[in-house]
Amino acid sequence: PRTQGRPPPPVFVQLQVMAWRLHRTPGTSQTLDRSQRFVCGRVLSSRKTGTSTSRTVRSTRRVPEAKSSAAPTKGLSSEQIAATPEWKALVEHVSEIEDTHLRDLLVDEDRCASMILQMPTREFLDTNQGNFKPTILLDYSRQRVTTKTMELLFALAEKVGLRSKIEAMFSGENINMTEDRAVLHVALRAPRDAQVIVDGKNVVPEVHEVLDKIKDFTEKVRSGEWKGATGKPLKDVVAIGIGGSYLGPEFIDVALSTGTHRMPKKSPELDYLPPMRAAQGRRLRFLANVDPVDVARALRDLDPETTLVVVISKTFTTAETMLNARTVRKWITTTLGEEAIPKHMVAVSTNLKLVSEFGIDPRNAFAFWDWVGGRYSVSSAVGILPLALQYGFDNMQRFLEGANAVDEHFRTAPFQSNLPVLLGLLSIWNSTFLGYGARAILPYCQALAKFPAHIQQVAMESNGKGMDITGKPIPFPTGEIDFGEPGTNGQHSFYQLIHQGRVTPCEFIGLVKSQQSVFLSDEIVSNHDELMCNFFAQADALAYGKTAAELRAEGVPDFLVPHKSFSGNRPSLSLMLPALDPYTVGQLLALYEHRYCIRNDALWLGLHGVVTVWGDLFAESLFKALCGD
Repeated sequence: PRTQGRPPPPVFVQLQVMAWRLHRTPGTSQTLDRSQRFVCGRVLSSRKTGTSTSRTVRSTRRVPEAKSSAAPTKGLSSEQIAATPEWKALVEHVSEIEDTHLRDLLVDEDRCASMILQMPTREFLDTNQGNFKPTILLDYSRQRVTTKTMELLFALAEKVGLRSKIEAMFSGENINMTEDRAVLHVALRAPRDAQVIVDGKNVVPEVHEVLDKIKDFTEKVRSGEWKGATGKPLKDVVAIGIGGSYLGPEFIDVALSTGTHRMPKKSPELDYLPPMRAAQGRRLRFLANVDPVDVARALRDLDPETTLVVVISKTFTTAETMLNARTVRKWITTTLGEEAIPKHMVAVSTNLKLVSEFGIDPRNAFAFWDWVGGRYSVSSAVGILPLALQYGFDNMQRFLEGANAVDEHFRTAPFQSNLPVLLGLLSIWNSTFLGYGARAILPYCQALAKFPAHIQQVAMESNGKGMDITGKPIPFPTGEIDFGEPGTNGQHSFYQLIHQGRVTPCEFIGLVKSQQSVFLSDEIVSNHDELMCNFFAQADALAYGKTAAELRAEGVPDFLVPHKSFSGNRPSLSLMLPALDPYTVGQLLALYEHRYCIRNDALWLGLHGVVTVWGDLFAESLFKALCGD
């Protein structure tokens, strides 16, 4: 707008109005009423759709509650699922969608409004003004779906007994069939008075016993009560782990490191510090790769006298982790001697025998359980211990509360307003029925730079299987290749392909309020508003495209028209958070964790039926043979 001499578009005002003024009081998830029908900053009725020759689909129906007379079917193989009437109806429906274009679907205001949903979140002291009611907003109106598509997807979910499978997970049933274990990362953030029964025993008291131990230990370290071998306070932490023991904690560390929002005090007598202030004077490093270069980077500029090392390995036998632990142990003992280890190294493990043999005091080992999968372990001591050392236990308690809020939403909300269920069903529609083999996760927030890498593991380890729970080959495509990069960096990297090359469904994640607000007096808009303009524009560009007629009307020479034409009709969804703080980071994490239970594990494989990472274990067996040789 500035280069063309036009005033800025009203998107800035609409963003504020949409997310700060017009949200209804948060309660259960809800659609927006007619006065609130915005699709990520664009008033629906004011959008000019341009030229289109495709068939217009107009529906006055909102997405209804799915009702199925068929009883939920348990234990279906993938072949049996593909033979159900519900599955076949979706296959036949694909041809209807292929005859439509998003330009036409987005004209239907009722359809669009029914695809904008809210989920409540917590208020912030520094955004508590006017009638702002903070919610997380999901807009999936730019997906290649109609209300009929959603009805068919809900019917399929009912057919495979999705609700009962979700409840089985929360109830502690051994739904990891290949290892005969429960899958209970939700228990890690359950309230103290909750009950989660595993093998006849409530595991919540054990969870909070570990959390209490983490709180006590981290407060001693942060206050200086716990000192190193030479009497100096421990200001730096190196967390050694790999896979889920690294990717999840690093994502949260990066997300919180610039966090400045102040939330209401849970305990008014305590002085709550935002994450960035809580971490002042402290450093947290992660060591994952067995490559010695990673060791050098993790230990660069650190002093053994002021460094605490957290070794994270459930069995204390993970090859890469233990080699790195021995390397760092040598770094400490070379300077401080063997007697320094109990003061400078702690463990997250269940193998107390090996912990003790390593030289770590077993009293300084923090437990987690075999019903916690590695990629879901960030809510356990795996993530909470190193992160509480950096940001304080109070911040990590808020993180767990945010994740628990989404856990309860996932467990109880109707499918039609259940955000993880909707995200999972849309992924199934895009990859299995429409045949899109990749998905781009695009956070328009630099603090979420490590989020795509963590979700890549959560998704591709969960859903990267070729067999269903019955041991039979799956006869249709499952899973996607997940990748991503923060905006606007990705726009200068791979967006060319997603606009004019291979169709790749995109998921845009944005914030109403930046962690670090900057506004220069001689600029038209703030830095964050310019970022968010890109957030809105990219989704619209993918959906609408640009036709040859529009280009010629702008005077583009004929020989350039084919090169500047954009087909559009490329699906995306937008997720808007009010701000990024420990509570909303927990919500975002749980939202994506649960959507992958829906994506493949719940519907096609049996809920978490194949948790073990068989591909990785196969490669490990070859690695051990090579090491032996």
